[in-house]
Amino acid sequence: MARPIREGLDPRTCLLWAFVLLVSAPVQALAADPLPSWNEGPVKQSIIDFVTRSTTEGDPGFIPPEERIATFDNDGTLWQEKPVVQGVFLREQVKALVKKDASLARKQPFKAVLEGDLALLSSMDEPQLMALFAAVHKDTTQVAFADEARAFFKTARHPKFGVPYTQLAYVPMRELLQYLRAHGFQTWISSGGGTDFMRVISEETYGIPPQQVIGSDLKESFDENHGHPVLRREAKVDHINDKAGKPVGIEQRIGRRPVFAAGNVRSGGDIQMLQYTKEQPRAGFALLINHDDAEREFAYSEKNEASLKAAREGGWTVVSMRQDWKRIFPEGP
Repeated sequence: MARPIREGLDPRTCLLWAFVLLVSAPVQALAADPLPSWNEGPVKQSIIDFVTRSTTEGDPGFIPPEERIATFDNDGTLWQEKPVVQGVFLREQVKALVKKDASLARKQPFKAVLEGDLALLSSMDEPQLMALFAAVHKDTTQVAFADEARAFFKTARHPKFGVPYTQLAYVPMRELLQYLRAHGFQTWISSGGGTDFMRVISEETYGIPPQQVIGSDLKESFDENHGHPVLRREAKVDHINDKAGKPVGIEQRIGRRPVFAAGNVRSGGDIQMLQYTKEQPRAGFALLINHDDAEREFAYSEKNEASLKAAREGGWTVVSMRQDWKRIFPEGP
């Protein structure tokens, strides 16, 4: 005969204890912290409150599952941007190009790129980067470009942290992506970076499939290629997914206005996407990352503080990396 759970308890009491344990287990699981790398405070709580309202039927803030669209900038929002990773990749491509045409080494902006001017690469805006990409990557097939990008990510290391760039995705933001997806949100990247470049790492790094990446694009053309069809990149910019171009890209690719959007302080490139998300019949959630942690990452701001000003005026939630994040990268503080 089986012993009771506790000595001195009758079988009926034992059954009651077993029932309590079975019922309480799921409750404890649900009570687990969904954002463990976020410090407790108003920023973290505002995110949880929004998700709770959005997913609770009968709540005035309930959002139907098909409308739960969340868009995220990439550089400076999902991973570091000092230097801009695509700018570093571009430098390697310019080196290869100069091997074929040495005269380019004396021309700008190729000369500055070759000299490893990381300050220049970091200061270049998305249109400048894409124009340079157009010059470097004309006639390259889509497959060849993806192969070059994958090779870059295997060998390239960050100049300060000494690790692959894909290891510098922000842990708190990866948790946020997972948290939103667990509650029925579609997570998209909407960034000024090149679409094809980000697609190479988006799924492995963020859990975002390549078809849910919106970025800047070069024009492409179909080439029969002697019975082996390919797409070739042209020396023309098709779309710049930066600033006012972000809402345009979102509408063209998704067809729905986001209800959650995240961007960061640097060039004001995310202001329009966050405005587009926040100001609508059903108020969306706008999240702005402020880079104020020089010890664990970097500290920088905009000269005119355009993004922070827009955040104050629009009622956005501003993340202080120094105060709101327990840790930033997978390794280290």
